[in-house]
This record gives sequence, structure tokens and C-alpha cells, in this order.
Amino acid sequence: MDEEVYQFWVNSVKKIRGWDFSSIGDRMSTEPLDWSYTSEILFPLSLVNSVLDIDTGGGEFLSDLPLPDYTTALESWQPNVDIAKNRLEPLGVDVIYHPDATEKLPFADDSFQLIICRHGRYNPSEVYRVLEDDGYFITQQVGYQDQQELNQLLLYETDDIQIWDEQTAVEELRDVGFEILRSKQTKAETRFYDIGALIFYLNAVSWQIPDFSPDRYERQLRTIHDIINQKGWISSFAHRFFISATK
Repeated sequence: MDEEVYQFWVNSVKKIRGWDFSSIGDRMSTEPLDWSYTSEILFPLSLVNSVLDIDTGGGEFLSDLPLPDYTTALESWQPNVDIAKNRLEPLGVDVIYHPDATEKLPFADDSFQLIICRHGRYNPSEVYRVLEDDGYFITQQVGYQDQQELNQLLLYETDDIQIWDEQTAVEELRDVGFEILRSKQTKAETRFYDIGALIFYLNAVSWQIPDFSPDRYERQLRTIHDIINQKGWISSFAHRFFISATK
């Protein structure tokens, strides 16, 4: 029976579209952060007439906000672009494919009053350039220690570790002229309640373990499956930080 259960979860994984994790429901859970990214955005959003969302994904987050008439979304991963367009263009949002937001942005100086970036890459100098004076930059980022417990469980090691945390990001923004209004950092427990949910997550977040496949990591996955059977879940920790800044 245990072999049947393992094969059931492995074979149940569906291809992800956008950043929609709803298909795995409560099979994966993450404890609340020490802040609400949405709440941090809503008041500044009420003050502005123009917004840029960097790395919008499939537009899932942006589509739920009360947006001004001039709203633009950038997306760097080609498979997400059509998903974002289908979701956002009916709302009046201009969706642009831009393969690397750390390079020069395709906008004139002082183009936006608010720039947001949730879990995407950005160039502090370019954000500063295209932001209007007194405009806001609000970002929530994935820190470099994100889900490292998964890497350990799967016996994945890499020497390519770049420090990316609240302190590093704050210093970079200050260096180009930003005033930091608020920043926070935390680690939040993430639980996986079956091996299929874990496989789904690692397929979606492909940078966590770049060479991941169920076949390549079968031995480790079976070990994790046994742990879940005994304990009910495995856990790791999401490393997140938040920064609100003004020009």
C-alpha cells in the first residue's frame, strides 16, 4: 500500500501555470508573516495615479488591487506573459515582457509614482530613475536562506550562494538615494503534508533546486515520504523581508 501511495502522489502532480498554488490547497501551508504586503501597499496606492509592478508573475497579486488608470506590469518569464495578459489587460493594465529587470527598464525618467515588486529581481538605480520624486518603492523579497531545510533533506549542495537579506537590500537602496520608511525580516515555517505537494512546489520554484526531477531525487523523496507518513508533515522555513522606501 505504501508504494501505491507514493506513486499516487508522484503521478498526481500537474504542471503549474503562473504562480497559482491553489491546486494543492492546504497540502502545503506557511505561517503568516510579520506584516501584510497588501496592507503596506494599499495606502500609498490610494495617493498615486501611476503604478509599475516588476515581475508580476501571472498577475495574480496585481489583479486583486484597486488600480489607477495608468498601471503597467513587467514580467521576465516568458511562459507567464500570456497568463498575465489574459488576467490583467481586461483590467486596463499594460503587460510588457522584459527578460531582466536588473537591466535598463523600458521607461523614461520619473514615469511612475509607485513601484512594487513582490519576489522579483530589480535594479535599485533603475527603480530610482523611473520613480517620480516623492514616489514610493515597496518590495517583498525572498531571502537567500529560503527553504534551506529542503535542500538539506534532498542532499542538494551548492557553492553559488549570494547574500540577499534585509540589510543588504536596504544598503543598496540607500546607496542610490532612497529614504527607507520601513523594513522587516522574518522566517516563517512552511509545512508539506504529502510528497506530491513538495514535488509541485519544487517544480514551480525551479531555482530552489535547479536540477530537480522526481526521478533524479527519488531516493531522497522516498525518505521524505516516510517521514511524512510517520510525522504527518515535513517543515522548512521561508526567508522573507519587506522594504518600503521613498525617493
